[in-house]
Amino acid sequence: MIYIADASLFITRKRLEGEIITVPSVVEELRDESSRTIMELMNVRVEPALAKFRKEVRTKAGITKDSEELSSTDIDILAKALEYSGREETILITDDFAVQNTAIQLGIKVMPAAQRTIRDVLLWEKLCIGCKRRFPEGDVCPVCGSPMKKVRRSKIESHR
Repeated sequence: MIYIADASLFITRKRLEGEIITVPSVVEELRDESSRTIMELMNVRVEPALAKFRKEVRTKAGITKDSEELSSTDIDILAKALEYSGREETILITDDFAVQNTAIQLGIKVMPAAQRTIRDVLLWEKLCIGCKRRFPEGDVCPVCGSPMKKVRRSKIESHR
C-alpha cells in the first residue's frame, strides 16, 4: 500500500502501515517541530511532482472549477497521487475537500486524516450577484459588471 500524504497526516499524527510519500512543498508547510518530527519518524519519502501530472491535475481542476481553491502544494500532492495511482494500491491522505473532490474526479482513492470524506463530487460555476446569470468562470459579470460568486453547478453522488 502506498499513501500520498498532505500535511494533515503529520499534523494529526495518524498512524499508517505502508509506504508514505509526500512532496517538498508539504514539508515546507510543516511549521511546528512536532509535525516535522512525526514525518521523520514515519520514514516518509519526499519526491517532487512531475510536470505532466501537474498539467493533468490542472486540466481536471479547471473542469470541476476546484482550480480556484487549490494551492500549488495541493496540485503537487494530487499530481504525485496521480503518478502512483496506476502502479498499485494508492491512497491520497487529505482533509481538504477541494483536493478530495479533484482526486475522486481523477480516479484517485482518498482517505481523510481526521475529517470526514466528501460524500458527493461537486462541479462549480459562477453566478452573477446582479443579473443572476450563470457563467463557467470569471470574477466579474461580462453582462452587467457585477461581482460573481462560486456556486454548485451539479452534484455527482459518490459510490463509496
